[in-house]
Amino acid sequence: MQDYIEKYAFGVCTRLGEKLRIPTSSIRLFFIYSSFLTFGSPVIIYLGLAFIMNFRKHLRRRNNTLWYY
Repeated sequence: MQDYIEKYAFGVCTRLGEKLRIPTSSIRLFFIYSSFLTFGSPVIIYLGLAFIMNFRKHLRRRNNTLWYY
């Protein structure tokens, strides 16, 4: 189940872990516990970060293609 979730999730926790050099499991636990304590508001932050990551990925793809006129 964990492999399935990691394969199809947005990868926000993994990316944050790589940038901040913190274990990914600690970041995931932080999101889970803070979601319970604050009634889901970190989910909005998580989805916002996922949107930004996806948008930046599309911009990088568009800039790497060669356009011939």
